[in-house]
Amino acid sequence: MDKRTFTNRLVVLDTETTGLNPQEGHRIIEIGCVEVINRRLTGKRFHVYINPERVIDAGAIEVHGITNQFLEDKPVFAGVVGDFIAFIKDAELVIHNAPFDVGFINAEFSKLNNQVGTVTDYSKVFDTLAYARKKHPGQRNSLDALCKRYNIDNSHRELHGALLDAEILADVFLLMTGGQSSLLDDSQAETETVKSEIKYKLTDRPALKVIQCTEGELLEHQQRLEAIEKAGAECIWTA
Repeated sequence: MDKRTFTNRLVVLDTETTGLNPQEGHRIIEIGCVEVINRRLTGKRFHVYINPERVIDAGAIEVHGITNQFLEDKPVFAGVVGDFIAFIKDAELVIHNAPFDVGFINAEFSKLNNQVGTVTDYSKVFDTLAYARKKHPGQRNSLDALCKRYNIDNSHRELHGALLDAEILADVFLLMTGGQSSLLDDSQAETETVKSEIKYKLTDRPALKVIQCTEGELLEHQQRLEAIEKAGAECIWTA
């Protein structure tokens, strides 16, 4: 087991949405959760499609394939929130790029008149993207990249789907927090490869001037990269 200590009950969670930013009025349209107890999938799931009461962005439909017509007869968020809270309560949520999903869930909570609070009133949150960036610095850490790194078959993942992605993330999480995937650690292997490919080093040029970005610029840049990755696009700058 990884040094990180987890609670006994985990809920691996993913969402699909109408767009990228809840502050622009975008809403959740699908929630998928799978339960893990003592590092074993129990088979217990929470899965629901939600009528967002607004139009889905065309770009989002290209990512997840969920249409406005499909959601017309689905319940609104207020109709499922009780069952959702009951499923996640007292668990530790495992989410890839947690600020995105938690931000959307909290935005949905804030629209309810009975003031249900926020996600962290019910659950702890563990961000697998942040964890992967520390474990595999300098490498791509999208869900697809992690599947490749840990030899998880995700060939059936033609489109994003909350329940399917939660199931895949559960496999990734268990392998990523359970030990290295090969005898030679990924970072060490890549270092050895880079060393073998170095042919020469430039020594006759002046030192390059380094202009540091501000904290605000860095935060804005990171948020944009995470939004691109969450939308399903390949983001080569994400470490």
